[in-house]
Amino acid sequence: MMNHARILAALGLTIALPLHAQTISPDALERSARTLASDLFEGRAPGTPGEDRTIGYLVGRFQALGLEPGGPDGQWVQTVPLLHTKLGPAETLGVAQGATTTPWTFGQQVYLSTLQPRDHVALDRAPMVFVGYGVSAPERGWDDFKGVDLTGKIAIFLVNDPDFEAVKGDDAIGKFGGRTMTYYGRWTYKFEEAARRGAIGALIVHDTAGAGYGWNVVTSPAGENYDLVRPTDKLTSLQVQGWIESTAAEALFSGAGLDLSTLRQQARSRNFRPVALKGASFSAAFPVKQEVVQSANVLARIPGAKRPGETVMYGAHWDAYGAGKPDAQGRIYRAGANDDALGIASLFEIARAFKAGPTPDRSILFAAWTAEERGLLGSEYYATNPVWPLEKTVANLTIDIMQTAGKAKDVILVGKGQDTLEDDMARVAATQGRAVTQESLPERGLFYRADHFSMAKRGVPVLLIMGIAGASDLVEGGRAAGQAWVDAYTGQCYHQACDAVNDGWKLDGAAQDVDLMLGIGRDLATSDRWPEWKAGSEFKAIRDRSAAERR
Repeated sequence: MMNHARILAALGLTIALPLHAQTISPDALERSARTLASDLFEGRAPGTPGEDRTIGYLVGRFQALGLEPGGPDGQWVQTVPLLHTKLGPAETLGVAQGATTTPWTFGQQVYLSTLQPRDHVALDRAPMVFVGYGVSAPERGWDDFKGVDLTGKIAIFLVNDPDFEAVKGDDAIGKFGGRTMTYYGRWTYKFEEAARRGAIGALIVHDTAGAGYGWNVVTSPAGENYDLVRPTDKLTSLQVQGWIESTAAEALFSGAGLDLSTLRQQARSRNFRPVALKGASFSAAFPVKQEVVQSANVLARIPGAKRPGETVMYGAHWDAYGAGKPDAQGRIYRAGANDDALGIASLFEIARAFKAGPTPDRSILFAAWTAEERGLLGSEYYATNPVWPLEKTVANLTIDIMQTAGKAKDVILVGKGQDTLEDDMARVAATQGRAVTQESLPERGLFYRADHFSMAKRGVPVLLIMGIAGASDLVEGGRAAGQAWVDAYTGQCYHQACDAVNDGWKLDGAAQDVDLMLGIGRDLATSDRWPEWKAGSEFKAIRDRSAAERR
């Protein structure tokens, strides 16, 4: 049955909605973000003095706001053991094809890292196999591997899904959400699948459109990587994992008598079979600096007055990329003022608003995650070691990158069709006089690239605010101005030193989005309603299995 608002809209009429009074201060957001992005915190890399200062600052702020510890055993922090690795200068790096050996330069033709706790990695003339998109999805009738044995080999993948570039007549059309990336398109899935099949290395052919970011973003960690500390029998088989620059990949395939563009077409067929790069082998040897880092999530809580065992969770990540090479202005710290100091600032302001009002019926948990930039590791650790039961976690509301170009007539939805929180977003946005616009580049897979995903995999309904998910319809300049902001930020400052607080920031639009998340959370925290996954979501069945615990 159509509701009244839809009936009026169908008739071309409008309904006067009570406008929501904004409570979030743009100036307060900027002050907190400016502090966290300052040199004092040294770019907030896990396992550094910058982390120690960051954790102390976060605990102090939450404490001053009147929150209680939300971590294990009544503590503010949840310790997250991380394996930290960094490749040293290459001793050997390149490909051999017949009698010809082509050296590769790290960061130019290839980018690598390792997640094995060893002091040295060495691959000597490992055979190479092209496995298309590397998808094994029996529920979609798709298998790129066809039983190929990858033991001891280097698996080479295309980025994104088989239907990302599909055209009429290709088997892949419509199999993987069209332009909307599925989890099969994520680089993390591809590396995991290669390891499951015994590969000792995995390389993804980079292209900016398919990855959603340029080569400069791929290489920004400079050979550094992090993982959760895992038992020996759970370690990845991959000695190295990474990316091949597109022109280097074309040359590699050509040297093996293959045409990469033709193989791209073939990989869009369900009949695709892996192709060995005959006569081609990959060699790499690097010293590795490896250590176990004791990092931490910061967890703060407002206990619910009536149903404290039910939890509404807000999340943002405190980590950034630490120190790097000086940029043109001499800045060495990649401090992530927007990504995600501004998200942490948003948690402070949401907490302040909750404390200024009546105690909510349900508990509110504020999670400041570590190691998001290293693979969502802090949130993943919590999801596998939850302090508060995930079955009774009402929702996860995540803030990761805000648009800083001013007020907008809309808010961007990431992951359309996943759960009923998108309906809550539309309802609260309407009280702000705003509409909801679907993300403009769903092929970038942003739904799988922020900390909420760790909770989604365990069935918790989620909602993400991410300013780069689409061009906002700005009050000043419209969607063209919104797109110009997205292009400038992602093209110049994403994961770079220029992601800094600057005088050009206009945070009244970010404040709108934070206020929206406050409104959604406040409604959930003062009701007995449970958001649900929508039919067709890959996470619905997981949540359904624990339904009895929420009755």
